[in-house]
Amino acid sequence: MTPKADRPMLGILLMLGFCVLAPMGDALAKVLGEAIAVPLLILVRFGMQALLLIPVALLLGNSLRISQRMFVTIALRTALHITGLWAMFTSLKYLPLADAIAIAFVMPFIMLLLGKLVLNEDVGPHRLAACAVGFVGTLLVIQPNFASVGAPALLPLLVAVVFSLFMLVTRTIAKDIDAISLQAISGAQATVVLLPLLVFGPIAQDFGVLTSDAKTVQLLLLLGVLGTAAHLLMTGSLRFAPSATVAPMQYLEIPFGTIIGYLIWQVLPNGLAALGICITIAAGLYVIARERAIARQTARP
Repeated sequence: MTPKADRPMLGILLMLGFCVLAPMGDALAKVLGEAIAVPLLILVRFGMQALLLIPVALLLGNSLRISQRMFVTIALRTALHITGLWAMFTSLKYLPLADAIAIAFVMPFIMLLLGKLVLNEDVGPHRLAACAVGFVGTLLVIQPNFASVGAPALLPLLVAVVFSLFMLVTRTIAKDIDAISLQAISGAQATVVLLPLLVFGPIAQDFGVLTSDAKTVQLLLLLGVLGTAAHLLMTGSLRFAPSATVAPMQYLEIPFGTIIGYLIWQVLPNGLAALGICITIAAGLYVIARERAIARQTARP
């Protein structure tokens, strides 16, 4: 397959869609996690991904036959995805939505460094400065007293490291396989790995309870749809733009998560955290404006 040229603005727009849908899925996982085991949430999440995207890939004529090397690479990506979701969904059982997302947002900074050190991507001083400013904003949102929550507060840090590696692996293969096929194969891999838990694991009892609770089943299915759509957008963004370009955009998950958290739980960050949110938004908007300026200069004869 011929690699596609980078299209930074399209990559940014796709990442923006991810930043809207991902906190919605996290909020739904937090609601469901009050009564449902985290492994079952993850199984349904990936099961829906496979169920939705395998038929779409086949209808579009996309081949799901891949090389052994690609299969192993996707399997690594899938393992990272499962680990990241487990850590995030577990942390949401203990932490407010906005706090969990904010703590995890050392991730774009880690991504930026990995993109430069591992993929040798061009990270200019402007984007580096924007990420640094966004990181400062994130620190203001986190607030030092998050440590009082205890060990669960460390789980979003694990999320940051795991998903940084996840997105690095995604970037290395995103141009060699279309996003739908990648997500379809990944969903199938995760489902095969997690499905035995339904029969032999502790989630079997939870699954039996669901058969008599139509509303919970509907919410679980919605969780799968949101997660599938969000990561399809994220995969597409990395297909069209370097991770160094889209990394600052992910800071926008924080304000979106704050809004969603308020609408559901009526919890707002304090003044310091609000300042941090404004800083992260400003950093993201700066990156968008700079990418547009670069795109205009490149388009000129």
